[in-house]
Amino acid sequence: MKRIVTMGGGTGQFTLLSGLKKYPVELSAIVTMADDGGSTGLLRDELGVLPPGDIRQCLIALSESDKTLRELFLYRFETGRLKGHNFGNLFLSALEKMTGSFDRAVKKAAEILRIRGKVIPVTLDNVRLIARFPDGRQIEHESNLGKEKITKEATFFLIPPPIANPEAVDAILGADAIILGPGNFYSSLIPNLLVPGIVETLKKTSAKKIYICNLMNKENHTSGFKVSDYLETLSKYTNGDIFDFVIYNNQRPPQELLSRYAEEGEFVDFDDVLSKKNFFGENLLSDTLYEQKSHDPLRRTLIRHDADKLAKILMELK
Repeated sequence: MKRIVTMGGGTGQFTLLSGLKKYPVELSAIVTMADDGGSTGLLRDELGVLPPGDIRQCLIALSESDKTLRELFLYRFETGRLKGHNFGNLFLSALEKMTGSFDRAVKKAAEILRIRGKVIPVTLDNVRLIARFPDGRQIEHESNLGKEKITKEATFFLIPPPIANPEAVDAILGADAIILGPGNFYSSLIPNLLVPGIVETLKKTSAKKIYICNLMNKENHTSGFKVSDYLETLSKYTNGDIFDFVIYNNQRPPQELLSRYAEEGEFVDFDDVLSKKNFFGENLLSDTLYEQKSHDPLRRTLIRHDADKLAKILMELK
């Protein structure tokens, strides 16, 4: 695989890119534009900019600049009126205002951070994520999803209907492999598939399509999901099963970690349906437990994929 496209957002895509960039491949990260929580949400509301948070994480993951500059883009203010804001988010928003274009801002930040690869917003339109339920109830904004119970019957869509970024379409068509996940299922993965033209392009490309399943279910969103449940739900948004390979973790985390994570969700189990296609189960757990920073306003995942283990199994796929 020479040209690899990743699709997603947040911590999951950061981890994936951090491992893949160690191999001699051309990387393009297609990133969701539905984020409106935390620092990103405040900047969207106050400045009218597009969401910088997930883009920032991908830029840092692919950066080959010195450690100080990378850490600067990750720095989060702890006090004062900027408390909770991330420097990288402020930087990207300032660049957008200066250049008049989020697309140009991302490209300029990529130059400054000396990234190896490309970071591509899935759309350049200002969109919001909506969840609608059979009883007519709606949840508006990605940041509100965590406060509500989501069922399989929910239908997600973006408003206003966006136009796919032509660079994202070209990257998909030119890829040798396309990887969806890991990441927050409804907030980071599904929004990419809701942009008109993206699913159609995924079906048109000859690239291998790979899904990386999450390690843990999210409470009230994917409670009780097994690997097959994720695939079944994905097929609703891709109009059928489009994945050639599925990668999942088959190592149960230590009980101590599961207990600490209990309020967030439970371990994703696997089932007999996995024998029906190219499924690869490996121990993909990171040996390092993420420690939440005290000044970080968002709740983060404690149990994470190991970037090197994930990249290794991907590079061995034939």
